[in-house]
Amino acid sequence: MEEDPVTSNDLFEDILPLAPLQEGMLFHATYDEDALDVYTVRLAIDFEGPFDLDVFRDAVRALLIRRNNLRAGFLSENLSRPVSVVPRAFDTPVVVHDLSALGGPERAARLGELEAAERAVRFDLTSPPLLRFTVVRLAENGWRLMFACHHILLDGWSMPIVLGELFTLYGARADASALPPAAPFKLYLAWLRKQDKEQGLKAWRNALDGLPGATLVAPDADDTTQTLPGRIVTDLPDGPSARLTALARRLGITVNTAVQTAWGLLLARLTGGEDVVFGATVSGRPPELDGVESMVGLFINTVPVRVRLAPGESLRELLLRVQDEQSALLDHHYIGLTEVQRAAGHGRLFDSLVAFESYPVDADSLQSSIGGLTVTGVSGDDATHYPLTLIVVPGE
Repeated sequence: MEEDPVTSNDLFEDILPLAPLQEGMLFHATYDEDALDVYTVRLAIDFEGPFDLDVFRDAVRALLIRRNNLRAGFLSENLSRPVSVVPRAFDTPVVVHDLSALGGPERAARLGELEAAERAVRFDLTSPPLLRFTVVRLAENGWRLMFACHHILLDGWSMPIVLGELFTLYGARADASALPPAAPFKLYLAWLRKQDKEQGLKAWRNALDGLPGATLVAPDADDTTQTLPGRIVTDLPDGPSARLTALARRLGITVNTAVQTAWGLLLARLTGGEDVVFGATVSGRPPELDGVESMVGLFINTVPVRVRLAPGESLRELLLRVQDEQSALLDHHYIGLTEVQRAAGHGRLFDSLVAFESYPVDADSLQSSIGGLTVTGVSGDDATHYPLTLIVVPGE
């Protein structure tokens, strides 16, 4: 008696198209598989208190059942378009190390080795899940949770949602009924298919019409990355920060517009150009899509921002014009960068990126969901493949 052949429905819970930036990240991950993949996101949370590892494993599994796109893999070989696949069967990605019996110096050295191993993680996008939780026991009630995932799964907005739901599930001993039903990421993918792409491409062609060429701050840099980029962190003092916010309010513009205009002026000075372009990270979450604010996935996109300097134009006039030009493109942020560049008749447009983030994961935001545990520290890092990136995080 012949056995029934295994079908894709037997293996996969979902087979889905990719969001625009997912396609870009898939390209960079497969372009040079020996190079460092900068799109691995890492987060470390230190906490104290009694911690049940078995319940935590169950909570992680419940989370991945609830948010099934977090256990997706990505396939492109021999396909006309890449797809994400959600396997029905999956391993629970939790690794545990107990260092509590080691002496102080030995424990610190071993922890350093584990952290170095985490930084070296490179996910194979064809082999999900593309995330893992590493729990390190440092003392009887002292713990470090190291979370790593590929950025192709989720964006910064999604991170506090994922962690909040994970610890809610942990507090409920993995009982999924402790959370309301989750709106799936594939609702957004369905929304994407309904958009008038030709109208969007026409808007981008008009916005970039007459652009003389790319704006490159590091024209000799190649596309491979061997090390994570360096990072310089600067806190803007309260005085200048308040004046910037007051200026934006007075002119009726966003602080993001002020930052983008300032970046454009800097690029003009660095390159000697008067018509410059750079990348900007946009949220990509359409407000008309019900439940989009609580969805988990990669919604963000990278789009060009063009800043043209006009003789005799005041700074006020420039700020207002940049705001108007960017507002006119809001409905077309869903189109992938490669398609925008092709429609505008350009190849690479820029090598610098501005990201305006307003969703940091910190100890205060986690403490409310972590229950009887006490968060004592949070740290994390991610990166981009661009030679120069400006990340702006608003203060209080």
